[in-house]
Amino acid sequence: MENEMDFYDFYTGQEFFAYKYLGAHVADKGVVFRTFAPNAKRISVIGDFNNWQETPMQKVYDGNFWECHIENATQGMKYKYRIYNKTGRYIDHCDPYAFYADLRPQTASIIYPLTDNTVQGKRNCKRKANADDLPLNIYEIHAGSWKKPADTEESWYTYRELADLLIPYLQENGYNFVEIMPLNEYPCDASWGYQSTGFFSPTSRYGTPDDLRYFIDKCHLENIGVLLDFVPVHFALNDYALLNYDGTALFEYPHSDVGINEWGSCNFMHSRGEVRSFLQSSACYWLNEFHFDGLRVDAVSNLLYWQGNPERGENKQAVQFIKNMNKGLKELFPSALLIAEDSSTYKGVTDTVENDGLGFDYKWDLGWMNDTLSFLQSVPDTRELHYHKLTFSMHYFYNEKFLLPLSHDEVVHGKATIVQKMNGADYEEKFAQARTLYMYMYAHPGKKLNFMGNEIAHMREWDEKRQQDWDLLNFPAHDAFHHFMIDLNHIYLKNPALYENDYDRKGFEWVDCHSEELVVYSFLRKSKGQKILAVFNFSDKDIEKYKIEIPTAHRAVLLLNSDWECYGGTTIQKRNSITLKQASMKINVKRFSAVFFEIK
Repeated sequence: MENEMDFYDFYTGQEFFAYKYLGAHVADKGVVFRTFAPNAKRISVIGDFNNWQETPMQKVYDGNFWECHIENATQGMKYKYRIYNKTGRYIDHCDPYAFYADLRPQTASIIYPLTDNTVQGKRNCKRKANADDLPLNIYEIHAGSWKKPADTEESWYTYRELADLLIPYLQENGYNFVEIMPLNEYPCDASWGYQSTGFFSPTSRYGTPDDLRYFIDKCHLENIGVLLDFVPVHFALNDYALLNYDGTALFEYPHSDVGINEWGSCNFMHSRGEVRSFLQSSACYWLNEFHFDGLRVDAVSNLLYWQGNPERGENKQAVQFIKNMNKGLKELFPSALLIAEDSSTYKGVTDTVENDGLGFDYKWDLGWMNDTLSFLQSVPDTRELHYHKLTFSMHYFYNEKFLLPLSHDEVVHGKATIVQKMNGADYEEKFAQARTLYMYMYAHPGKKLNFMGNEIAHMREWDEKRQQDWDLLNFPAHDAFHHFMIDLNHIYLKNPALYENDYDRKGFEWVDCHSEELVVYSFLRKSKGQKILAVFNFSDKDIEKYKIEIPTAHRAVLLLNSDWECYGGTTIQKRNSITLKQASMKINVKRFSAVFFEIK
C-alpha cells in the first residue's frame, strides 16, 4: 500500500485521505496495519491471524505512527490494537480507521478492503452542483426500525434487502432523497448511531460495506439521492475505542468541563490538527468510497459554541474546522449536499467560505419547526393571538438557505408524534390539522424533510427497537392520510412554483397575512412559468366567500384540497377552475383545511 497521506497536512488539519494510509490495508501478501498513537509506549496487533497473541508494531516516519505487516492476515479476520501506555498498562482498542467492525457487544475491528467496483460506487444521483432550483424532498429513516423482518428487537433487514423494499416505497411516495441516520459503527442502540466508535465502519447491523455500496448504487439507478447523518462533534465514551487511545487524551479534551457534553459523550478537540484530519477524512470517506450524495452534519451549534452555549463564547478552532472541512469537501465533491442541523442564530451558515461563511448548502429551519408546531398545539380560539408565529419565518427566511424539517427529534422523548401534537382530542380534527400543516410546509419556501412514519400519521412515538406501525394503514383514516401525503409529495415534485425560486424573493408573495380574526393566510409561490396560490384556514370555523385579489390573474385551477373526502375530509373531490373577475375571486375554505390553485 503506497503512502497516500501528506504528513504535514495531517498534522495541520488539512488532510482528507488519512484513511488511505492509516487502518488495515489489504496488500498483495497479507495486510499492513498502521495507527497513530504518539504517546504509546508500545503497540501490538492481536487477532484471528495470530491466535490473539501479540505481533509487535514498529514506529515509522517520525515515531508517532506505528506499523506492521502480517502476511497471513486476510479479509474478514478480526483484530485489535493492544496499546501500552507509559506506565506499562494496556487496553485493547478497536482501530479508529477500521473499515468494518464486529457487531456489538463484540468490539473487534474486521479487515475489509477499500473496494473499487467497476459499476457500484461509480454512479451518483443525477443532480447538478447548484441545485437550489430543483425539488428536494427528503425521507429521513432509521435503517433498523423502518421495517423489520420479524417482531424482535435485533431483527433487521440488510442493506441489500432495504434496497428492494425502500426504493419502490420512495418512488411511490414521491421522495427523491433518503437521509439515513448515522451508519457509523456504534455500541448502544439507544444512541441511534450518534455516539460512534467507528467513524470509518458502516455498522455491521445491516451487512457489509459492499452491501451498503449495493444499496446506494440501487438508489442511484432509480435517481434517488442518499444522504448520511455525520457526527463530527463527539464520540462514545467506551474505553476500547477513541477514549484515551494512546494512554492520553488524543482525540478529546483533557478536562471534563469542555470534554464531556450534555449527552454524556466526549467532545472532539478540534484545535488538534490530527483530530481535524481524522474527521475530515471520515467525511471524505463516506462521499468518496460509498458515493453518498451528501452529509447532514449533526449538532452544529455544539461546534460553533463551547458546549453549544453562546454565552460560553465561540469555539474558534471548531468554527475553522467546519470551514476547512466544507471548503475541502466542495472542492473534492462539488455536487455533494452539506446540510447543517443548527439551532443557533450564527450568521453565514449557508454562505460560502470565501465570503466568510461556514460553507453549508442548507440549514435546518428549527425556528420554523418550533413556531409552526407550537401554533398548531394552541387552542383554536387563541390562535388569533399567535397568528404571526406563521408569518415570522418569512421575516428571516432569506438570511440563510433554509430546509424545513419535521425530523426524528420531533417524535421522541415525550414530545408526541406530529399528528398527536395537533390540538384537540378528536382524531378527525387532528388529522385535518396535520393535512393543513403539511400543505403549509410544502407551499412554504425551502427544501423539505419528513421522518418515517409521519406520512402515515403515526400515533406512537418512534422507538428504535420496533418497526413503524404499518398496520395503521388498515384503518381508513390513516390510509386516507397516506394517500394525501403521496399526492402532496408528487404535486411538490411536479410544480416548479413550489421549489424553483425557494431562495429568491421573487418566488414568494404574501396575498393575505393580516386576517388575524379569521386565522386565514394566503400567499403565492412563483417560478419562471408558473404561479400557485396557497390558502390556509387554521381556525375551527368554515370561512365563506373569502376574497382574494391577484393582479393580472384570469383563472384559478384547483390542484389540491386537504378537505377532499378521499383524504378523510368532507368536500367532494372536484378539480374545478374559477374565472377571476377584475383579478379577484371568492372561495369557501373549510375549517382546518388548505387549498392550492394554479393561477393562469
